[in-house]
Amino acid sequence: MIEKLRAYVPVLEWGPAYTRDALQNDLIAAVIVTIMLIPQSLAYALLAGLPPEAGLYASIAPIMLYAIFGTSRALAVGPVAVVSLMTAAAVGQVADQGTAGYAVAALTLAVLSGGILLAMGLFRLGFVANFLSHPVIAGFITASGVLIAASQLKHILGIQAEGHTLIEIVASLVAHLPDTNPVTLVIGVAATAFLFWVRKGLKKALLGLGLGARLADITQKAGPVAAVVVTTLAVWAFGLADGAGVAIVGEVPQSLPPLTMPDMSLDLVSALFVPALLISVIGFVESISVAQTLAAKKRQRIDPDQELIGLGAANIGAGFTGGYPVTGGFARSVVNFDAGAETPAAGAYTAVGLAIAALALTPLIFFLPKATLAATIIVAVLSLVDFSILRKTWTYARADFVAVAATILLTLGAGVEVGVSAGVLLSIALHLYKTSRPHVAEVGLVPGTQHFRNILRHDVRTDPAVVTLRIDESLYFANARFLEDLVQDRVTADSPVKHVVLMCSAVNEIDTSALESLEAVNERLRSMGVKLHLSEVKGPVTDRLKRSHFLDELTGQVFLSQYDAWTALSGRTPGPTLKAAQ
Repeated sequence: MIEKLRAYVPVLEWGPAYTRDALQNDLIAAVIVTIMLIPQSLAYALLAGLPPEAGLYASIAPIMLYAIFGTSRALAVGPVAVVSLMTAAAVGQVADQGTAGYAVAALTLAVLSGGILLAMGLFRLGFVANFLSHPVIAGFITASGVLIAASQLKHILGIQAEGHTLIEIVASLVAHLPDTNPVTLVIGVAATAFLFWVRKGLKKALLGLGLGARLADITQKAGPVAAVVVTTLAVWAFGLADGAGVAIVGEVPQSLPPLTMPDMSLDLVSALFVPALLISVIGFVESISVAQTLAAKKRQRIDPDQELIGLGAANIGAGFTGGYPVTGGFARSVVNFDAGAETPAAGAYTAVGLAIAALALTPLIFFLPKATLAATIIVAVLSLVDFSILRKTWTYARADFVAVAATILLTLGAGVEVGVSAGVLLSIALHLYKTSRPHVAEVGLVPGTQHFRNILRHDVRTDPAVVTLRIDESLYFANARFLEDLVQDRVTADSPVKHVVLMCSAVNEIDTSALESLEAVNERLRSMGVKLHLSEVKGPVTDRLKRSHFLDELTGQVFLSQYDAWTALSGRTPGPTLKAAQ
């Protein structure tokens, strides 16, 4: 019973072995990540269309819950740019920003997302994320980064602009450009330039001045905090909020996350279910990718299904404590890892730090310019933009290029939900297309060996009476007819053929549709006086075939190896066959 409980509550496994050294390392990591998360959490809440405190709330209870149920030692859970954008797109369809209904819808979205993730984890459906190919995910994240950066330009310019697609956002920005606030523009551009310099050049400069590597790294991570402090003081000292019309964060409640109740009415749930599903899948893919990458560096193990449970619990926690959907963030997780986090307790300590900030520091950000938060978002998301994926896929696989290009264009032109939905559908469609026309090579014997290779690529021996086709894909409903037609065309065009051997070394499964096609091929070849044989059939496939009458009705034999088939059918000494051994 205890072992089963540990499988679902990993803290029971690593908690009893927690050491003083681990405590010290986790505390140091927590301090660094907390400093980074304070401005980032506020900024991402702004991106989601929610009050800034929602970002802090979404970074407290969810981190605590993930520390209990998650398996990654370094993953830092909380608001992230892409999920924040998807939240704004989804909730914006059912409520207006700034209203109580908008905040409640965000809570509902978090609970729905958490419930979906939790259910997927309990039913061990982590494999669902595999339906999103990496190129499509890269394309979606790239397009989302562009959309996010464009959506924040209104805060840099100090104007009003709306839109969910790139065209709408750009058109709105251009229309309101004459209303640009010069002071806000100076603050926004200066903060953006400073943050870019912090990311690219500050650490090198500090090392050049003789500062230690660890201290230089911490100082670099605290760069956004410096931008927040300086611009906030400037707005307060010079009265820029009232005198120059600089938009500020304003009053932020000085409290711990409140107990909130989402609206689980049927109408709202049905409106948000599909967006919640998309957010769950995208969030899980991003989270598991980061978690597995960091775990591999320390030879640790990540359980994808338990990760679903951990992320599900985190999102449900966010929904009941004033937050919105969360997932594991790439940047903060890498910082957490590099800072020396040993266990998920580092996340719990980070949550404590953020709780202290929510209690004690919120009055200090009253005069924080929204332009600074926008600069924080822009600098963070532009690191996600990678248009080189287009060049890579164009060079390597044109079908993947089409999927990536379509995902990017649809995300930019029609919004994030259409983009990610198209990405999922394109990933599945591409898989079906590729496997519906499997590579089938006619092979011959390499002289002096027992190996068989493609007759179009190698100098091999063949027999006019024997045609061997190597099938490089599992056989299922989408490609069964393709194989049927290919065999028919090959035999019809070559009358000396007396034997057709299907080399099945790459076939991992034969479904019912493919079995019916094989039966049709067998009967058609029988009527033509040609025998059908199989070779190198894997054990599980053979077991499945034995459940049918196919092997009994097969006109030829099932050979253990292709070389056995060659020697037997070419008139040489025959080798043993599986059929003979049955």
